[in-house]
Amino acid sequence: MDETRDDTAYCEALPLKAAAPGPVDGPFAECVLCRRPTEYPESTKGSTLCPVCEWQEAQRTACSG
Repeated sequence: MDETRDDTAYCEALPLKAAAPGPVDGPFAECVLCRRPTEYPESTKGSTLCPVCEWQEAQRTACSG
């Protein structure tokens, strides 16, 4: 196939990612698995995980096939 594509139009149409929230001064929420402080403020809803547990959980779910 001799189709030529202009990928610049597609790349320019992608939305920009939202800016990450600024640093939290404290108090931090506890990890629901190991009770260490997380990167999230205490007011965060849902189950919060510390970076180590978050990474381990991602590995488990990625390999669960």
